Amino acid sequence: MFDLIEKINERPVPFEFYTAEELWTNNHTSKQMLAYHLNGAIDVSSRNANFIENSVEWIIRYFKLDGNSCVADFGCGPGLYANKLSKCGANITGIDFSERSINYADKYAKENNLNANYVRCNYLEYNTDKKYDLIIMIMCDFCALSFEQRKTMLEKYYSLLKTGGKLLLDVYSYKAFAKREELAIYEPNQLAGFWSPNKYYGFVNIFKYDQEKVILNKYSIVEENLPIKTVYNWLEYFDKEKLANELTLAGFEIDNFFGNVAGSKFNPQNDEFAVVAKK
Repeated sequence: MFDLIEKINERPVPFEFYTAEELWTNNHTSKQMLAYHLNGAIDVSSRNANFIENSVEWIIRYFKLDGNSCVADFGCGPGLYANKLSKCGANITGIDFSERSINYADKYAKENNLNANYVRCNYLEYNTDKKYDLIIMIMCDFCALSFEQRKTMLEKYYSLLKTGGKLLLDVYSYKAFAKREELAIYEPNQLAGFWSPNKYYGFVNIFKYDQEKVILNKYSIVEENLPIKTVYNWLEYFDKEKLANELTLAGFEIDNFFGNVAGSKFNPQNDEFAVVAKK
């Protein structure tokens, strides 16, 4: 028992483990995540429906998207952005490794005759000869990647964009990081059956890494006669300088900073912000 408690409360080094596929490709948890995505009243897996509508309208207007535009949505989930963006006539490609989400997005696009194509794969491994006018990565997905993974993605984005093409992504801010606190809690049947259809005991550890500006939400799920399941949800936080440095290292020019992906004015007091970068 002591060894189990030690393992549950063990503090890894930042991004030591990567378990995103456990959350998004597991048959049970992917079903729960899709339900969160499709709940337009809350900001959990996706932002609320009103924000998405405003964001899509701003993206179409700001980037002047039309029938000649090619757009890639990395981490598209069930296509909440991609399918709406395609309604302006743009050719959209959505990439995600959740089969359940991709199937939902593809089914919706076909039923509504939308010009959206969906690819199921880990976006870290996505390759194509196609070139894009705009690449988006929304809901602060960038923050969930390690520095090496972010470097890989930015190099990939640069190679996939046309000359003059643009990248839009959002991140959590240092202001949001300052609000986070370390925590260790136990919740029986945590999140009301989210992690398994069977009875389980759930433990949550929140670790804060001040030097790296990283937060880890570590979930430990204990079921009868099964090995302990551990899911690591990493988030790295940014300020404008840190984000700009990573983008310029990959060859991008900073076009503008915004308060969010709906084009609001940048505010250093906000919990998140967005950037537009140009190839």
